[in-house]
Amino acid sequence: MEEKLTARPHRITIQNRSSGTITGIVDVVSFDENTIVLDTDQGLLTIKGNGLHVSRLTLEKGEVDVDGTVDSLVYSSNEALRRSGESFLKRLFR
Repeated sequence: MEEKLTARPHRITIQNRSSGTITGIVDVVSFDENTIVLDTDQGLLTIKGNGLHVSRLTLEKGEVDVDGTVDSLVYSSNEALRRSGESFLKRLFR
């Protein structure tokens, strides 16, 4: 039987370009100190900046907190990622 996923509310709150909370996260695709890529129900969200750090990640609730200087937020299609079927965290913990 196929499991039905319900869309979570997607919200972005950024304070003074230095910290923020993002909800509605499905998975973390990749991250380093200049780029964080998150899979959301609304598409891939790419956060670019300097000194970026994922300070809290709760995939069960679909929430992530980030710190650092945020320069840009960009959405793109997540269809290619969904077709690959393998997340960054799954690849990391093989």
